Amino acid sequence: MSSAVQDRRPPRDLVSTDASETLAEAPDEPPVVARMIVEIRSDGTRTVARGALEDTATGQRTTLVARGSSPAALAGSLVKSLLRAPLLAPAAFRALLTRGRR
Repeated sequence: MSSAVQDRRPPRDLVSTDASETLAEAPDEPPVVARMIVEIRSDGTRTVARGALEDTATGQRTTLVARGSSPAALAGSLVKSLLRAPLLAPAAFRALLTRGRR
């Protein structure tokens, strides 16, 4: 296989090696506290990311929308959208409290 083809492969940690293994069953991982699904669409001049975020403890769900003209702009917009998500505030607060106890 040529190196050009190998360079296009996703990093090994992003590829599931066993179809029966799910993310929730990954060994040595902490429990799932939230789920996020994002769909990214682009026509080459603009990019839109839309998705959903779920807090597994409360079952609360919210939607996310981000827009950008470049990958960096999209990433920045997505981060802003995530930080504005109402269900992330309590989770972030709990994480800070837990971190302070260690």
